[in-house]
Amino acid sequence: MSEAPARDIQTAIDTAAQLGIFDLFEEAVRRRPGRTALTDSARSFCYAQTRERVVALSEGLRTRGIGVGDRIAVLSENCIEYIELHLAAARIGALVACQNWRLRDAELDHCVALVQPALLFYSARFAPAAAALRARHGVDGLCWSELGDASGAPPRHRAAPVPVESGLLILYTSGTSGPAKAAVISQRALIARMTLLRTDLDIDADDGFIAWSPMFHMGGTEHSISTLMIGGTVFVADGFDPRYIARTLGAHRIGWLLLVPATIERVIAALDAADITPKGVKRVGAMADLLPKQQIARLSARVQAPFLNTFGATETGIAPASRATIAPGQIPATLAKTLNSLCALRLVDEAGDDVGEGEVGEAAVRGPTLFSGYWNNTAANAKSFRDGWFRMGDLFRRRADGAVDFCGRAKYLIKSGGENIYPAEIEAVLLADPRVQDAIVVARADEQWGEVPVAVLASASASADLPGLEEALSAACREHLAGYKCPKAFVFIDFAALPRSLSGKILRADVEAWLGARRAD
Repeated sequence: MSEAPARDIQTAIDTAAQLGIFDLFEEAVRRRPGRTALTDSARSFCYAQTRERVVALSEGLRTRGIGVGDRIAVLSENCIEYIELHLAAARIGALVACQNWRLRDAELDHCVALVQPALLFYSARFAPAAAALRARHGVDGLCWSELGDASGAPPRHRAAPVPVESGLLILYTSGTSGPAKAAVISQRALIARMTLLRTDLDIDADDGFIAWSPMFHMGGTEHSISTLMIGGTVFVADGFDPRYIARTLGAHRIGWLLLVPATIERVIAALDAADITPKGVKRVGAMADLLPKQQIARLSARVQAPFLNTFGATETGIAPASRATIAPGQIPATLAKTLNSLCALRLVDEAGDDVGEGEVGEAAVRGPTLFSGYWNNTAANAKSFRDGWFRMGDLFRRRADGAVDFCGRAKYLIKSGGENIYPAEIEAVLLADPRVQDAIVVARADEQWGEVPVAVLASASASADLPGLEEALSAACREHLAGYKCPKAFVFIDFAALPRSLSGKILRADVEAWLGARRAD
């Protein structure tokens, strides 16, 4: 056999092993073409119609010169078109960079400049912000309303296979020392994460998903894509709408009802107000560590579903430790996490050596759910990926039965209502005021949001001047930071009273403990 035919045969073998996200979606179309794929409060499209719209959109992207590896930025609220764009990008090998519309101009500028998109999709609601971004970055733009009618026979030719290692999503995760990092999530990772929904959460094609979480987060985008690969229905909500969620729960089976701390009581109230009994929920909740245990019991009892005791990240998906559940109505005695399938977890010390059972170590992860690194950030990738493992920056202790207890963040993180807040970003704004001698931002427990940021500051100003300083600092934070990052309180303390290490660094854990004791008094 000659060399050329041998290469051709190997190419055919390699191609046969490729099965991408759009391929899996098409298989769902073939199985149940009339099944509802995407629906919101006003529109509904079955799988066959959705495929037609997605193919038309992907061909439109091709005519604009967009192909493998090109980035498409999106600035939009949740909508059906947002999810269709993900499928269209999957078909042609492009990446979708999901922009956080809560960010200020400077923050958005950084995120857009980082990925250098070839096109910006936007909704009418964010048209002014999109116009400003286009002007500042010289990027072409297209409003959802300009897509036109996607009906008609799709092209007959098949799209070329897209390697499963190709990136599809770019989701932003804040850095501990300031600017956001752009996490690239490949088709391979998304398929593996979908597999975990099926194997570890028991989700199947008869289970729907309510996409209320902003689609610039994994909760809104990733799980919608997974649902369409499985063959279920995505119920698209324009943000958190408890009455829409309650109505949907009363009419349809839901696989995973994703709720974060600030949303739970409002969903319970909406269910009670309309006297709705959920038709069926397989898993409810997330981030049990941030919730009062009584609230976990109340929510799980109300929807009659186990509470999902999650621990994951944008970079890993629900892996490594989101398999454990808490029985409906049960007040948990422990929040120990159970490891997922498709994931290996080590707990390591600073040198990268495994710690012993019962000792605290940083989570190092390996597996197909893992993201493909940070876009255009060699330094962050070198720091996070060592010895073939991804360091999460989170601390755990392993039990004798293999379960793990979350012990804290190696790099301090505040998680407020599902949003990640890194204190260093806030502290930089506070310390820009010359009247502030030193500042540290810590977490304070909050019944509604789980945690909120609180600023503890030392100032040379007289006591009488502190209200004016607080007002100025609050205004500076509102100007430079997204609203959820702004401190919910300012606490002034003598410079000498700030607890410090031998190297002079403020001891954040000591400040947090002092703040908690101060509130208790």
